Amino acid sequence: MVEAQTWTTRRMSNPRLDSTATADHEVLDIPVTPTADVRNSIYNVGSHLSPNLLTALIIASWFMSNIGVLILNKYLLSFYGYRYPIFLTMLHMISCACYSYAAINFLEIIPRQHILSRKQFLKIFALSVIFCFSVVCGNTSLRYIPVSFNQAIGATTPFFTAIFAFLITCKKESGEVYFALLPVVFGIVLASNSEPLFNLFGFLVCIGSTAGRALKSVVQGILLTSEAEKLHSMNLLLYMAPMAAMILLPFTLYIEGNVARITLEKARTDSFIVFLLLGNATVAYLVNLANFLVTKHTSALTLQVLGNAKAALAAFVSVMIFRNPVTAMGMTGFAVTVMGVVLYSEAKKRSKLQLTTH
Repeated sequence: MVEAQTWTTRRMSNPRLDSTATADHEVLDIPVTPTADVRNSIYNVGSHLSPNLLTALIIASWFMSNIGVLILNKYLLSFYGYRYPIFLTMLHMISCACYSYAAINFLEIIPRQHILSRKQFLKIFALSVIFCFSVVCGNTSLRYIPVSFNQAIGATTPFFTAIFAFLITCKKESGEVYFALLPVVFGIVLASNSEPLFNLFGFLVCIGSTAGRALKSVVQGILLTSEAEKLHSMNLLLYMAPMAAMILLPFTLYIEGNVARITLEKARTDSFIVFLLLGNATVAYLVNLANFLVTKHTSALTLQVLGNAKAALAAFVSVMIFRNPVTAMGMTGFAVTVMGVVLYSEAKKRSKLQLTTH
């Protein structure tokens, strides 16, 4: 036990205590300082939940946010008639910037990291450009192709990652890893040939989005290599999001016209658009927050496995909601692609294990 600390004040040593002193000494009790365990139990969110339940809730929220943003984007861009994917992406970036600032500076979910040099700033800016391209292409594709087909194409990210890693860094994988990529490509060929709502432009921009996502991961591994320049994913989002918003602003003004005025006029007659846009932008940030929480409470490998399951679940949910037609061949192609991604992940894991043991 820690004994209570006392502060003994000698009489007449403090004029403010002089009039109330009735003895030779005044003894003031100072509460015991809480231990680190007590403080952590106060501020640790979800500490009253069992670890398994907390992890299950986080994974459930990850699925809901990832699938939710896809469904909302599809509804807005394809069914509701809000045909401004660049402006919508810019709203996502502004939302991510605001929520990230609050989460890091006020809620302190992670320590704040600062950009230390102009060189580091330019590297993050370069990543923001690729990030913009990938997200805009992904949102644009949802105007033209179903979510199920979008997710089938998105599952080919490992294929593009391997290509960019080889072209940019000359990194060669084992034969087993490259062999595992064959069903990834074969599956998407099957799905494309049998997609009832196939749209060439939507297909190409979705391929561009998938390639951009892969390129960002490769370039990020190259640019932010030193320990001094490495940023936590949430800090990286804090800096990338406002940069991305500024990059997108001239493009949305040039390509989509006075979209802000059109949106305000739409809001006067239909307030539901305000709810849709604010909710969509908030869920877009929650996707990034959920990614961080899943990695923190489980592992990066678990996040990768969940990504494979998410693609299939998102496709199923979208078909149930939007009733887009699917074919047996299309579902087979999607399944082959996802199976190829799983084989690729296992092959990569074995390859890394062999490198560490030799």
